[in-house]
Amino acid sequence: MKYCNNPYQQIRLRANEVQIGDLHLGGEHPIRVQSMTTADTMDTDASVEESVRMLEAGCELVRLTAPSKSEAENLHAIKQTLVERGFNQPLVADIHFTPNAAEIAAKYVEKVRVNPGNYADKKKFETIEYTDETYQAELNRIEEKFTPLVLLCKSLNRAMRIGTNHGSLSDRILSRYGDTPEGMVASAYEFIEVCEKNGYFNLVISMKASNTLVMVQAYRLLASEMIKRGRVYPLHLGVTEAGDGEDGRIKSAVGIGALLVDGLGDTIRVSLTEAPEFEIPVARKLINLTRQESVLALPSFPEELPYNPVSFERRPSDACATVGGGQVPVVIADFSRNESISPANLYAAGYVYAPALDKWNIQDAAADFLYLGKQSIDFELPGTLRVLVDGKGWSNEVQHPNGYFPVISLKERGEIAAEQVCFCETAPEQLVEHIGNLHAHDVLVLTSVYDNSVQWMRWAFMQLKQANKKNPVIFKLSMETDNEETFQLEAGVKAGSLFVDGLGDGIWIDAPNQAKTVVNSTSFGVLQATRLRTSKTEYISCPSCGRTLFDLQETTANIRSRTSHLKGLKIGIMGCIVNGPGEMADADYGYVGSGPGKITLYKEKEVVRKNVNTAEAVDALIDLIKEHGDWVEPVLESL
Repeated sequence: MKYCNNPYQQIRLRANEVQIGDLHLGGEHPIRVQSMTTADTMDTDASVEESVRMLEAGCELVRLTAPSKSEAENLHAIKQTLVERGFNQPLVADIHFTPNAAEIAAKYVEKVRVNPGNYADKKKFETIEYTDETYQAELNRIEEKFTPLVLLCKSLNRAMRIGTNHGSLSDRILSRYGDTPEGMVASAYEFIEVCEKNGYFNLVISMKASNTLVMVQAYRLLASEMIKRGRVYPLHLGVTEAGDGEDGRIKSAVGIGALLVDGLGDTIRVSLTEAPEFEIPVARKLINLTRQESVLALPSFPEELPYNPVSFERRPSDACATVGGGQVPVVIADFSRNESISPANLYAAGYVYAPALDKWNIQDAAADFLYLGKQSIDFELPGTLRVLVDGKGWSNEVQHPNGYFPVISLKERGEIAAEQVCFCETAPEQLVEHIGNLHAHDVLVLTSVYDNSVQWMRWAFMQLKQANKKNPVIFKLSMETDNEETFQLEAGVKAGSLFVDGLGDGIWIDAPNQAKTVVNSTSFGVLQATRLRTSKTEYISCPSCGRTLFDLQETTANIRSRTSHLKGLKIGIMGCIVNGPGEMADADYGYVGSGPGKITLYKEKEVVRKNVNTAEAVDALIDLIKEHGDWVEPVLESL
């Protein structure tokens, strides 16, 4: 299948040009950045002030929620006030369950977003058996309900985003396609076809999900279908409910970055549970990080791929020194630049030493290997921690400690005995020349200094496949930035783009200008964002909007402070029912605003407690987790 111009060469997929007021999207135009207000749309002053902060931060499209006709009408006042203050950037109305609100909003703003999962349907989580005739009858019903908005937008020259969400697919789509990327694309095309039937093409399409694997696969399927049909609409990229802080940034970098490096995407929104103006710089950095300025051309473009772009499956590899063979990807902590190393230093790699007990406490996010370079240590390490040393000083005659392995360039592999397990480092462009040096029990370490490193890594995996080499592969990233946020985003793009395709068995980051705790946390964060290794609680929290019924940022922080020790648990924190049970998709527990001062609690997609007062709701969530046997008491570290 063809889902981009060339997966080995980043060339932007050219989409039809769409006009949104005075803003042009798609074609040869730059990738646009947008965000969404959190203020109540009925509060004109608050909505305007928040919009101004976003626009001054560089936002190019401002989205506001219009859950009812009243909010849709008030968009007129908001638009007028912004224009009077000199801000002419386009506004977008966000519509879910209210078609009549969409038709009102289209009169006042330049773009309307509709969610095909709930624009014409009410979600009941029912499985329905359809014949072809009854399914077609449902499509006819959608067309009847949706056509008035299409004709109105066409007559007013308004743009529209058909925004499919993984968690809010209709019961009809779920019954026929299941909870799948294929269902997401089918859901969008039910509405796209109504637009095309009426000669309306001013469309932008999105395929959002909180699960980065599903999100990337859905966008690729959509792009492939658009290419096949001969009409490519601009893509709005986003990982929905990404969360806050480090987690939200890494998750967004993985999902959005994986598509940008394929040349997909015309506008992006980074959905953070933070003030919306904070999303804009993150989006800008993601765009800049995926611009390819320092590029080394590949020698060839293989006809096949080393991965399935629309179905996740890890590349098979043989187990070598606890790496590969289906084991979770490893993390290598780089201590080669330390002047000396003591037990206290290893706290940054997830190991806490208690001198009084002479005991190591191993954290959930504990590195698997310690790279010493030319350094040495004079204390006993935890039994689970293995060590990598500079292979240039490795002697075949010396008895090395168990669990120590040499790191050597693939070119110089012959200098160490063939039976010794080695970590062999090479740049992808040098792999073919020296691939014969790689022994079956070696671990290959791939590193690249070029901006098109993702394409080079894919090319390297094809060379391994053609040579029938099943060695495990570790990605080594060398990053000089001293900005923590940029570092997290770059790691998410460069490593995450490969992990979402099932490539790679480990991550090794050399970042001399970052604290080792940040490097370790980011390494594990990338693996968790790609669903390959769980080391902490996952929070699926929406970025807030005018529908939100409680202080989302404060509540998320409160829930995080009390549950962050529950490794592997997924907790959805949603501001309202629109981003409720469906949007949480695969969360284990849900905390959803259901009315002013009221919360509904979920176990997966089932309501278990309604109308809980917000003052008691976090305690009630903890009780719910305990009732279902998923609670463990936090362990206090003994230093």
